[in-house]
Amino acid sequence: MERVVITGLGLVTPNGIGTDATWQSLLRAESSADTITQFEVTGDYPSRFACEVKGYEPGDFMPRKKLKEVARFITFAMGATRMALQDAGLELSEEERDRAGCFIGVGLGGLENLERVKMILEEKGPGKVSPYFIPSLIGNLAAGQVSIEYGLRGPSFCHTTACSSSAHSIGEAAEWIRRGKADVMIAGGAEATITPIGIAGFSAMFALSRRNDDPKAASRPWDKGRDGFVCGEGAGTLVLESLSRAQRRGARIYAEVTGFGASSDAYHITKPAPDGAGAIRSMRLALEDARLNPEQIGYMNAHGTSTPAGDIEESKAVEQVFGAHATDHQLWVSSTKSMMGHLLGAAGAVEAAVCAKAIETGAIPPTINLTDPDPACRLDYVPNAARERRLDHVMSNSFGFGGTNATLILSRFA
Repeated sequence: MERVVITGLGLVTPNGIGTDATWQSLLRAESSADTITQFEVTGDYPSRFACEVKGYEPGDFMPRKKLKEVARFITFAMGATRMALQDAGLELSEEERDRAGCFIGVGLGGLENLERVKMILEEKGPGKVSPYFIPSLIGNLAAGQVSIEYGLRGPSFCHTTACSSSAHSIGEAAEWIRRGKADVMIAGGAEATITPIGIAGFSAMFALSRRNDDPKAASRPWDKGRDGFVCGEGAGTLVLESLSRAQRRGARIYAEVTGFGASSDAYHITKPAPDGAGAIRSMRLALEDARLNPEQIGYMNAHGTSTPAGDIEESKAVEQVFGAHATDHQLWVSSTKSMMGHLLGAAGAVEAAVCAKAIETGAIPPTINLTDPDPACRLDYVPNAARERRLDHVMSNSFGFGGTNATLILSRFA
């Protein structure tokens, strides 16, 4: 089977436009949470803040004439992908384009266009609805637009598995290369749900933090004062190549994708399975796939959303899988959602890119706002300040509504 390596990274996040800008912000332990600016949030909204992408000009990353065809999440995907391809220095021959594909996971798609067009329909009638409405809305058009723009004629998929979407996309993209069915895969995720219906919907589920008086302290995974996640938006794209192709062209290699695990809780639409049973299976499958022992993982970028139940169940699951390696604090665990919020369908890809940077640099971003640890959560969560450590193997968890779980393992290339 082919080995799979990461040769390019591109990020559009609330903490920065570009991989380096995002990475440096995370190492500085900066929160991007603030009052929502994309629409007027009245006192009727229980949660009035989010982690928004600011200063992003989509026309810098895609043809301006195509902006009318796309929703916000697609523009994020196009920007992250252009940066990833430039970072990789990737050039494809016409023949190679048949074996180059694109998997971009999306959770909810173009919510803002859905809301806008609903108002047009009510106020002006069906004749005023744009023919681009449906293509701008549906999730697979992130991968579709990327494939069209860059002539990627291999498989084009959209994995829609809630907050696991882009982790599944990366894992499945790696599988296509492993099996010899593709040589290059553009894999990632995109999301933009900071809209009236998005914020209202998550608020109605009591999923969002309501710390309106102090947004930057609202996302606090594993802290006793946590009361829900903070909605984020953005995109992450990774360029995956077969090792043989990457070596032939002399590519810089960030890391190798060595493990992928996936499972289902088969339990509840939103609550995690008791004692993290589904998460345990996902992590163990990834370790088995990577042929690693738990003690070989040095860092985990956890799902860590800052929800009361989810953080405890994930922490218990990590204890079950890693045993004394975790409880003796040899495994370092952090949640970058404490700084950039929960990017939903894009979270897994952005966090995988963070893991690749951690391997490359030996720096580990912290969990901020962890000032009063929940006694039920007993691990080393790298509280409040970045650390340094050589990392050979790292793990990233992504869990989603419906009980869907995905775990990725990245390793130092050797």
